[in-house]
Amino acid sequence: MSMEQTTADNGFAYTLTRTLDAPAARVWRAWTTPEQYDQWAYAAAGSVEMDVRPGGAWKATMVTPDGGQFPLTGSYLEVTENRLLVVGMDVPGKPEPAAMTMELDERDGQHTQIVLRQTCDTAEERDMAEQGSTMLLDGLSAFLAKETRD
Repeated sequence: MSMEQTTADNGFAYTLTRTLDAPAARVWRAWTTPEQYDQWAYAAAGSVEMDVRPGGAWKATMVTPDGGQFPLTGSYLEVTENRLLVVGMDVPGKPEPAAMTMELDERDGQHTQIVLRQTCDTAEERDMAEQGSTMLLDGLSAFLAKETRD
């Protein structure tokens, strides 16, 4: 039995599903290219570094609506191009990273279903993570729509 199921049993999980108006390869690039990521993911310009392969490191500085900055670090746990990204986020004071799973399922060459999943230790952590992920999906949707129009 993998660690993931064990934590899911006694953790607080969320799953967000959305259909994006773009092929999977375009969604993947938006999520794994620093120059694109910092345009939609509320990251400080130039702060994003990504080594997209299993065990590769990433870092980004997130900017809150009120201008606060939060440096984040982590690594990629699983990478299947255009399909699956499991991102580990370092959590201060915890031995294990918080893992967020992003799955892409291309529907017809024009649309891609994206699913974000995460299991947290507390309901409060889950609510914050879910809120953050919802903001990410909103930003990603707007970015892809804008890119389509350009």
